[in-house]
Amino acid sequence: AQGACQLVGPNGPVKHVMMFTFDNVHFTRDNPNIPSDLEQMPNLLNLLTRNGVLDANHHTPLISHTATDILTALTGLYGERMGIPVANSFDFFRPDGSVGFQSSFGYWTNTAQTGKPLMIDDRGKTAPAPWVPFTRAGCDVGAVGSANIVLENNTTDITTVFGANSPEAAEANTAQGTADFVGLAVHCAQNSSFCTDGQDDLLPDEPGGYAGFKAQFGHKHIAPHIGGQITDLNGKAITGFPGFDGMEAEVSLSYVAALHEHGVNVTFAYISDAHDDHTSSAPHAFGPGEAGYVAELRDYNHAFGVFFDRLAKDGITPDNTLFIFTADENDHFVGGPPSPVNCDGVNVPCTYAKIGEIDAILDKLLSFDEGVTTPFGVHPDSAPTVHINGNPGQFDPTTFNLAVGMSQLTATSPIDGKTDQLAAAFADRTVMKLLHMVTQDPARTPSFTMFGDPDYFFELSSRTTTCTTAADCVFEAPGFAWNHGDIQPDITTTWLGMAGPGVRHLGVTREVFSDHTDIRPTLMDLVGLQDDYVHDGISLFDFARSGDGGRAELARVYKQLNAPLGAFGLGAVNLITRAIEQGDPVGYALTAQRLETLATQRDRIVAGLRDALDDRSSRGHGDAASDAMDDAQHLLAGMTAGDDTH
Repeated sequence: AQGACQLVGPNGPVKHVMMFTFDNVHFTRDNPNIPSDLEQMPNLLNLLTRNGVLDANHHTPLISHTATDILTALTGLYGERMGIPVANSFDFFRPDGSVGFQSSFGYWTNTAQTGKPLMIDDRGKTAPAPWVPFTRAGCDVGAVGSANIVLENNTTDITTVFGANSPEAAEANTAQGTADFVGLAVHCAQNSSFCTDGQDDLLPDEPGGYAGFKAQFGHKHIAPHIGGQITDLNGKAITGFPGFDGMEAEVSLSYVAALHEHGVNVTFAYISDAHDDHTSSAPHAFGPGEAGYVAELRDYNHAFGVFFDRLAKDGITPDNTLFIFTADENDHFVGGPPSPVNCDGVNVPCTYAKIGEIDAILDKLLSFDEGVTTPFGVHPDSAPTVHINGNPGQFDPTTFNLAVGMSQLTATSPIDGKTDQLAAAFADRTVMKLLHMVTQDPARTPSFTMFGDPDYFFELSSRTTTCTTAADCVFEAPGFAWNHGDIQPDITTTWLGMAGPGVRHLGVTREVFSDHTDIRPTLMDLVGLQDDYVHDGISLFDFARSGDGGRAELARVYKQLNAPLGAFGLGAVNLITRAIEQGDPVGYALTAQRLETLATQRDRIVAGLRDALDDRSSRGHGDAASDAMDDAQHLLAGMTAGDDTH
């Protein structure tokens, strides 16, 4: 059955597919003197630039953080259509109006605490699973640490998949349960020998049904099928899943290589960040060019060298294998200048006297500085989503006054002593929907989102030591120095690299605006498969040898209208932010109502552009395509100008 995997793209057979998502690995430099992460990993960078393309104008969705970004890349859907638009956890309203807290990480078929599917789609059901087109085509699909297609915890995920009375359930809530069953999965084609002793792979909401498929979960069940004793690429024994922070390059790549060597033709893998010290007794964050950071990147580079050499000996090369690499987000470094000032990290190590995100206790600052005592919950982040107790409406004075209070907050930075405006931008419910952040589970919809100064991490006093003065409510936390979630370009602009059959050899390019939703449709085109749903993203014609078919301009306008970080989305954020900052509830309501009208127009135009893009015979021409383009450009021009001139 494993030999039945036949993937044929527009440029011929594709024998293997490997997609990797890094946690916060940068192509651009955080400091102009210090080589970037990818520059310090030439074994990977050279494979992409010599055999394919590296798009340096690639973007995240919002909110920009690990869970949302990985799931967006896996599915080609924004959070509104796969359930996870708010990063690694989210708050929700209980029926009594109080606010609960939920992890975004859970197995694909899990139920959220709201009673709705965790991965809720636009049907209100569990979103279609990303492995299904491949297993239906006869391919086994391996998952190595990748979000929600593996077991994510040693509690509910174990009992959900194996059953409450299973032998595996006896290890629930134990470290051994994590080592044995979390973090790794193989979703098998029908009758695959890899899953003869596996679990039923149950997807009751899958379009078209999904019966007769099995899967293996965890190191304990997978290791016997990939050689038994697994070692990392440095030769160190792997005795069980080491945790998601432990999925460093030498570990993750070893699992991927072993899976492909044992008949698994498709893998989705996660590689943990290189900027945190995961091994010391007092873990802390590294700054750019710091010795520990440079050493970790050196280890990653070595691991990729070993990995690609090993694959080549197996006959797995860009000639027959599609390689896709991206980073979930491009975290913002929080710290002072390095010492010495001209250090480059590689030859002259950098050190930092000031390093670490600035923690801000949001509810106490509002009380001390603005006299606002409204109770609310937040998803802690540099871009906190706010759930106000009792769930007042969007235009309720309680909601508006809390947002206005946050817009006025300032703090003295413990790094440089300057006064910082803590709020950079806002998205109310109208704009969050426009940005694809509102799901079919109303209980999850925040009252609003505040995008903050990227140096700051916002939380509530209930989750930390209570501060007694405004000055006490702002302090540096050296355990973390890389902020995410926010809307600033240095966080939301990341990179995408591809090499393999059907990928043009373009080296580094910045000509095409793309985001994580475009990865899935591009992958599916390159391997000749289709999903059972319409993607939010589009196939990246510019990077494929088959060319754009005259649709490049359609694609450009589509992205600027539909992507959260396109001109339309950012224009909406700017308008609603200005309305909140002005503090006039009537003006705010008028702005929100106008944006709702514009969003309706946008959705209609986007549907027309989508049809034109999917019509390969139109080559971007025809009356319908021309009308959609005219409408799109008119709407974009109006948003850019700050009005909706008709």
